[in-house]
Amino acid sequence: MSILRSMLFVPGDSEKKLAKGAGIGADALILDLEDAVAAARRPLAREMICEYLSSADRARSELWVRMNPLDSADALRDVAAVVRARPDGIALPKCNGPEDVVQLSHWLDVLEVEHAIPAGSIEICAIATETAVAPFALGRYKGAPRLRILTWGAEDLAAALGASTNKDAAGDYTAPYVLARSLCLFGAYAAGVQGLDTVQPDFRNPAKLREECNEARRDGFLGKIAIHPDQVAVINECFTPSAEEIAHAQVVIDAFKANPDAGTLSLDGKMIDMPHLKQAERLMSIVTRRT
Repeated sequence: MSILRSMLFVPGDSEKKLAKGAGIGADALILDLEDAVAAARRPLAREMICEYLSSADRARSELWVRMNPLDSADALRDVAAVVRARPDGIALPKCNGPEDVVQLSHWLDVLEVEHAIPAGSIEICAIATETAVAPFALGRYKGAPRLRILTWGAEDLAAALGASTNKDAAGDYTAPYVLARSLCLFGAYAAGVQGLDTVQPDFRNPAKLREECNEARRDGFLGKIAIHPDQVAVINECFTPSAEEIAHAQVVIDAFKANPDAGTLSLDGKMIDMPHLKQAERLMSIVTRRT
C-alpha cells in the first residue's frame, strides 16, 4: 500500500477543475460531492465524477470521492452512484467513530458485488474530528474495515463547537484543535493506518503551508490535504524524505545489522539506540512504499 503525501480536493461539478486535476501532481485527487458542490448540482456532479473516473489515468493519481455525511439524504445516493466507476476510495466526512466506517463498508460490500468489483477494493478515508463527539472515538479505529487513512478537519469542528475562530492571533490553532490534531495522529498509529494532516485554508500563504507541513511531518503525519493546486508541490516536497535522510537512515540500519547484539552504538560521535533504529526503519519503509 503506497503512502499518499498529498490529496487534493477537486469540486465534482467543475469540468475545468476536473480536467486540470490530473496534471497537478497530487498523489490522490478527492473528487468532492460535499462542501464544494451545491445541493442542487449534486446529481450532475455524480455523473461528472463517474465519467471522470471511467476515463482518467489512474497511474498519475489515485482517485477518491468525498461523499456527503452518513446521516444526510445524499449519502447513499452518492455512494451508489460512484461505486460503479470504481473509485480507489471514499472519503467519509463528519465521521463520528468506527461504527460509521463499518456502515459505509457494508454499503460498499453490497455495491461491489452488484458491479462485479473485487471485494474490499474500495478503501475508506475517515475525516474523524468534524463533530463534537468524534474526538472521543479516535482511539477505537483499529480493525475498522477498509480504513486506510485517518485525517482531521478543523473548520467543521469549529462550526460544530460554535467557535468564532480556530486560530490565535499568530495564525496557529487554539487548544481544542491542537488536541483534535494530536488525537488523530495517535489514533492513526493505534489503528495501523496512515495519518494525514488537514488543509491549510489560506492557499495564498505558502510560507504558512510549508511551516504546517514541516511540523506535521516532524510529529509523525505522512501527508497533508490540499485545497488548491498551488499547494501540492510544497506538500509533496515536504513529505518526501531527502537523499541525506535516506542515506543516514541506511547507515543506522547497517550499523545495527553489523552489531546485532548491541543495544546502543556510537555513530558520528553520537549515541544511537533502538528508537533511532525504529525511526530509520520507518523512514525506509516510507521510501519503499512510495516507489
